[in-house]
Amino acid sequence: MSGEKKQEYLCDGLAEGIIDSLSKSEHLFVIARNSTFTYKGKAVKMKQVAEEMGVRYVIEGSVQGVGNRVRITVQLIDALTGGHLFSERYDRDLKDSLSLQDEIALKVLNAVQVKLTVGEGDRLNRAETINLEAYLRVMQAREYLGGTRNKERLERARQLFEEAIALDPLYSVAYSGLAQVHTSLVGIGASESPFESVKQALELNKKALALDDSNSVTHVGLAFSYVFMGNFNKGLSEAQKAVSLNPNSARAYHVLGWTLNFLGRHQEAIPYLQKSLRLSPIPIASNVMEALALSYMRLGRYEDSIATLKKELQIFGPDTLLAHIYLIRTYMKMGLEKEARNEGMEVLRIDPNFKIDRYVRGNFRDDHLVDELQKAGLK
Repeated sequence: MSGEKKQEYLCDGLAEGIIDSLSKSEHLFVIARNSTFTYKGKAVKMKQVAEEMGVRYVIEGSVQGVGNRVRITVQLIDALTGGHLFSERYDRDLKDSLSLQDEIALKVLNAVQVKLTVGEGDRLNRAETINLEAYLRVMQAREYLGGTRNKERLERARQLFEEAIALDPLYSVAYSGLAQVHTSLVGIGASESPFESVKQALELNKKALALDDSNSVTHVGLAFSYVFMGNFNKGLSEAQKAVSLNPNSARAYHVLGWTLNFLGRHQEAIPYLQKSLRLSPIPIASNVMEALALSYMRLGRYEDSIATLKKELQIFGPDTLLAHIYLIRTYMKMGLEKEARNEGMEVLRIDPNFKIDRYVRGNFRDDHLVDELQKAGLK
């Protein structure tokens, strides 16, 4: 509420930490940060939020302060009745605020009468870092990883994750975030050496795993790395592990469905990708919708594929490059070459230096991919 960027990142981090802690309970259904953050800073009715997100309870709060002192308020609301299950105020030094997220999460769990298993409790009470500056850099980096991805945003995220690691070399989440940057560069065709990028991502995820093997995010990253390297069965195993560690993780269900696509199990992939979108109606990243569109395309459900990609463009904007590429592929399979060429023009508008060979090195292939892209006017 103060307008200071540092406190805004702290506020975002607390919200994300509470979401992550609550997500580890299989007895709750918890909406992901990317969707809940669409309400950030807006005066909205709790009933509206509950209806739009399909939930009963809503947590809201704020961070306000001057210098190194902050006041954090949080309340849990039953959106059906409008009643408050609890309301708390915490006055803390800025550096001591990192310990609050699990304390708040436990209050929420008690209020909604959910008991944690031993394993869930162990994962809940594990601090990722006590270095505030490293923590804030990771929060800032995640801003650049979300939404529409391009090389400039990913390079900025890389810089911030590297700074976080320099500040705290034992910060597991920073390593897995940096690994995600490398795989994302491959995914959008922006890596000059896809093999090296994936290799770096794998090593970074292994480092993160050595520091903390209970973090679902790290297993998600490992799954992506293994799939990019062609080891689909290992990727599937890591994706399943990610879901077991965090049964409310939209990213875990995304990578599970995405991996099943690579194994040719497209029908099986669809419910997992739909679950990802249910947990995060505003997806964490645009590629979850591309993975769902691919499943539909592979099964000959072309109209569903097009509808999914057009919805992606509505959410993430007209510069979402991969949505246009997947539209090219879908239109070509339908024999709609004119529509495909229109999408090809959109690709070149977004990236005048787009190269087919660079794109196909890091993405899901089929026998007709290069031919389809060439017919759409790409080189």
